[in-house]
Amino acid sequence: DLVGRTLGIIGAGRIGEALMERSVGWKMRILYHEIERRPQLEKKYNAKLVDLDELLRESDFVTIHTTLTDKTRHLIGMRELDLMKPSAYLINAARGPIVDEKALVIALREMEIAGAALDVFENEPDMEPGLAELDNVVIVPHLGSATLETRNKMAETAALNIINYLNGDRPLSIVNPEVL
Repeated sequence: DLVGRTLGIIGAGRIGEALMERSVGWKMRILYHEIERRPQLEKKYNAKLVDLDELLRESDFVTIHTTLTDKTRHLIGMRELDLMKPSAYLINAARGPIVDEKALVIALREMEIAGAALDVFENEPDMEPGLAELDNVVIVPHLGSATLETRNKMAETAALNIINYLNGDRPLSIVNPEVL
């Protein structure tokens, strides 16, 4: 069911690009929404930069991989869900508060979108009342990366970051380099 469909990626960073790479095998049309144009991704994956409204209107699958900031909090609310096709699916594996869960429950209940898959929640560990009772949502408790291999690599990276820091070296995957 993925072949020839349109994938809308919100956030074309490392994870967004990994999705582009995988979707090429399904011959999916790739739209992306990002602060800056990524010409190398456009060329490599035949991806197209679009504004958020166009991405929501045209995508069969909308997947969120952007950071949580004041600007992205509730980036997807009732207005945005109304723009989506009734046959579209929303996937959030980024940060829960990017999606207004109250609006999502309404959209799912009223079948304004076909379904959703959530790895994160707006007020973790709590979910919006009614969300868990819906048949058109897949819910997992923030474990999208919970393969044995991935968790072992995460532990190894954390240990190497600690060792580097204690040795006076820069950690490998620092989020806030300005504090060092």
